[in-house]
Amino acid sequence: MTVFNIKRVDRLVAMSVLGSMLMVWLVLTGFDAVTQLLRQLGNVGKHGYTLSNAVAYVLVTFPRRAYEMFGNAALIGGLLGLGGLAGTGELTALRAAGMSRLRIAGSAVGVVAVLIVGVVIMGETLAPWGDQQAQVMQTRAKPGNLGMGTSSGLWARDGADIINARGTSLKQRDGVGSVQLSDVRVFTFTADGKLNRLVWAKTAEHDGRQWVLHDVRVTTLDAQGTHTGTAAALPWKSSLDPQVLAQSVIQPQYLSMRDLRRNMAYLEGNGQSPGTYAVAFWGRALYPLNVLVLVLCAMPFAFGSLRSGGLGKRMFIGILLALGWYFLQQAMVNFGTVYGMPPLLANLLPASILVVAAWLYFRRRV
Repeated sequence: MTVFNIKRVDRLVAMSVLGSMLMVWLVLTGFDAVTQLLRQLGNVGKHGYTLSNAVAYVLVTFPRRAYEMFGNAALIGGLLGLGGLAGTGELTALRAAGMSRLRIAGSAVGVVAVLIVGVVIMGETLAPWGDQQAQVMQTRAKPGNLGMGTSSGLWARDGADIINARGTSLKQRDGVGSVQLSDVRVFTFTADGKLNRLVWAKTAEHDGRQWVLHDVRVTTLDAQGTHTGTAAALPWKSSLDPQVLAQSVIQPQYLSMRDLRRNMAYLEGNGQSPGTYAVAFWGRALYPLNVLVLVLCAMPFAFGSLRSGGLGKRMFIGILLALGWYFLQQAMVNFGTVYGMPPLLANLLPASILVVAAWLYFRRRV
C-alpha cells in the first residue's frame, strides 16, 4: 500500500470516527446540561435566584461537562465510526488490502489524540473558571451571611462574630465529605461595634456535634489592656452549617491541576495527607492516557465477521465492558486510597492492565 493510500485510509477512518464522536459528544453533554437546568429550575424563586441565574449556571459549567463527557463520547463515537465502516464493508476491504487491526485502530485513536489536546486545555482553563463562577452563584443563593472571597478566603457572620478562614479543604469522615477550615480568625464585637475578642486557630473541624478549634490563640481587649492565652483545642459554639460550607467549597475534581497541586503542597507542608486532592490530581494528570487506552482497547469489538451476533451486539458488549472498566477503575482508586496505595499507582494500575491486554490482542491478530 502506497504512502498516498495510507494517508487516504487514515483520513477515511478519522473522518468516520470524528463525525460519530462529535455527534455523541454533543448529545451526551447536551443531555447532561438539560438535566442540570431542570434541577436548577427547582431553585428559581428561592433567595433571589432567578431563571437567568439558572441558565447562567448551566452555561458556565458547560465546559466542565464537556470535559467529563469526552471520554464516553470518544469510546462510543469510535465504535460507531468503525462500526459504520464495517457495515458498508470498507473495514473488511481495508483488512483484505493488508492493513492490520492495530493500524486501523491507530487511525481511530489518532483523531481522539488530536482532540484531547484541546479538551485538556479546556479542562485546565475554562472548566475551573466556570465552576468558580458557579460556586459564587450558588453561595449567593444560600441563606445566611456567607461569602467566598478570592485571596481572602471565606467570610461569614455568626451573630456578633465575624469569621474569616483563609483556607478551606474537603475531608472524608465516615465516607461523608466534610470541611476543614484553616487559618481561622473569629472577630467578636460589642454592641457599639468595638472589637473585644480575637480568636485565631490553625484549623477548625466539625466532629458531627460541634465545631472544634485546634492550636488556638485567644486575645481579649478590655479597659486593662490586651490579654492572650493559648490552647491545644477549644470547643467553638458557632451556627455555621458544615453541610452548607461543604456545598460552598469547589469539589477537588473540579479544580485545575495547578490549584490541586497548591492544595496538596499546603496540606503536606502542615503534616497532613493530601487525600482526595492527590487522587484528583493524578486522575487529571492521567486523563489523556485513560481516554486513549479506553478507546484503543474498545476497538477490537468493531472488527471481525458480523455473522456471529451482529454489529449491534459487538458494540453493546464493547461499551458495556468499557463502562465496567470505568467503574472498576474508580473502585481500584478508592481501594488504593483506603489502604494507603500511592495515588499515582492507584490511578495508573487499571490503565496499565488494559494496555497489556490490548497489546496481547493486537500482537496475536496483526
